[in-house]
Amino acid sequence: MILTRRFFILGGTSLSLLGHPIWNARAATQKKKNLVIIMLRGGMDGLTAVPVKDRLLNSLRPNILVNKTIDLDGNFSLHPRLKTFASLWKTGQATVVHGSNIPYTKRSHFEGQNQMETGATTPYTEATGWLGRGIDTAELNGLAISLQMPLLLRGKITADNYFPTTLSLPSSKIFEKVTSSFVEGTPLHEAMMSINARPREMLRANWKDREPLKLAKTAAEQLKANDGPRIAVFDLDGFDTHSAQGGTDGEHGEKLSKYDGIVKVLKDNLGETFEDTLIVTLTEFGRKVEENGGYGTEHGYGTAILMAGGLVKKSQVYTDWPGLSKKALFEGQDLNATIDARAIYCSAMAACFDVDFNYMRKHAFWNEQLPDLTEKLFKT
Repeated sequence: MILTRRFFILGGTSLSLLGHPIWNARAATQKKKNLVIIMLRGGMDGLTAVPVKDRLLNSLRPNILVNKTIDLDGNFSLHPRLKTFASLWKTGQATVVHGSNIPYTKRSHFEGQNQMETGATTPYTEATGWLGRGIDTAELNGLAISLQMPLLLRGKITADNYFPTTLSLPSSKIFEKVTSSFVEGTPLHEAMMSINARPREMLRANWKDREPLKLAKTAAEQLKANDGPRIAVFDLDGFDTHSAQGGTDGEHGEKLSKYDGIVKVLKDNLGETFEDTLIVTLTEFGRKVEENGGYGTEHGYGTAILMAGGLVKKSQVYTDWPGLSKKALFEGQDLNATIDARAIYCSAMAACFDVDFNYMRKHAFWNEQLPDLTEKLFKT
């Protein structure tokens, strides 16, 4: 099967945290640049991943305060479970955007994740994802290997999808009989023709190959090929830590370690291609600044975005820090978001797809007034 100017999603569920999909795309530019998206579902706590040095944080989180942090710039530090990210910081290949989020403040996972993927200002108003529209803008199309097309990747350009099975596959004769039962030229007939054209081994699944780190290695091997895919999307959940969140140890630190492990496998297996790669995290919202009675945190607003790879401009904490005073907090309880995360997404696509920021903003984000952060955050 020949995939020309396509993205290729390799998906599947894992028994732990990584669901589907992994997503990959063929280069639309002469210089191949890779974009990796890691969705951290549940509400990643930016103040746990990247704590600010502020006595107010100490007093609001006496039982879940992160100790033994790794200093970044004197004002912010890093959770000790983010060891790979810390090593990349030392080589100028890691960036944090703090006090950021999508424009969503209602604290619902369902609504927040919908807006996280669509880039809209109101939930359930858009049928396409911001990355899907970015793909359209870069004139890419592709094939998704997942049970359903992820909302983040849905665009106007028609993309095919399927889900590999561990069951016995039907024979080619059965495929042909089913295909012939549909009227030629209809969508169902075309779909069956497409399925029948795929190599049989492409339809088979091995559950071990769906484990998070195995998927990361597979993605890296695909991404580093000169004529291979250029985009990967991981789905990592478990960040909704209402209880037992912990500080240095605990549920949130464990989930951050899973993220860090994916970054490490990508870094180790991409080789020199890591220099032309950008890894960006998404999450639907942050968490309340004050801990709750269960040694966890409730849904919040502002959070941090973690970015790594050779395409970040430099190691920096980029922020318009709002502060943690009662007056500075959103509704008196949440870290405020002073940077629209969609500006980061748009700038990342502009940098990786070699598309003008304003052109990308017009077509992927309806020409909303998002600041161009391309030069500030990324190498171009």
